[in-house]
Amino acid sequence: MPKLKPKILVFASGSAEGGGSGFEKLVEASRGGPLDAEIVAVVSSHANGGVRERADRLGVPFTHFPLPREAADYQRIADASGATLFTLSGWLKMVKGLNLATGFSPKTVINIHPGPLPEFGGPGLYGHHVHEAVMEAFKAGEVTHSAVTMHFVDEVYDRGPAFFRLNIKVEAGDTPDFLGARVNRWEHRCQPEITNLVAHDLIRWDGINPASLVVPDGYEIERWADGDPS
Repeated sequence: MPKLKPKILVFASGSAEGGGSGFEKLVEASRGGPLDAEIVAVVSSHANGGVRERADRLGVPFTHFPLPREAADYQRIADASGATLFTLSGWLKMVKGLNLATGFSPKTVINIHPGPLPEFGGPGLYGHHVHEAVMEAFKAGEVTHSAVTMHFVDEVYDRGPAFFRLNIKVEAGDTPDFLGARVNRWEHRCQPEITNLVAHDLIRWDGINPASLVVPDGYEIERWADGDPS
């Protein structure tokens, strides 16, 4: 009997006007690309917006997640999805309800962050705000690179153990928009491949101790981007 593919539920906030590009890249990668998994559905905080448009076009079930987004609500959506892995791809809300006794836990929820962690993480540091903060630090001579960081999720913003960090050089002529667009292109390039490793349990941890993080032999957590992937 063939082995069943891992099932992934994507959380992608998007906006009323757009968003959801990372979600779309994951779906594309699951249909003949490096992500050997099934995207079972996508969750958005906007009933109608960029994520909904992409989901409808791609034929992926869509779930609207309105307020209040409490612990029981997260667990209900997670349980109903049948997913074995939950990926936050532009999800701008605090995740609640993580519980090691359930399938929705720090062991099964991952996030992709458009900047270096822990340096540029925490409440308020998401999306464009991250790129603005990195550019300010660059102009002050404090940093030379931004990053794409992927990590497990616990009960604190951007704190779970990181299992992938791609350092991306900040250029002298960059603006937050230019830097953000380049980081986003690298996110699209890297996210499916690294997500696949987590989906197949090649990257894992016990959900409690960051030192328990396991990665494949020869796998490099920290890497350096070469140019622009576009």
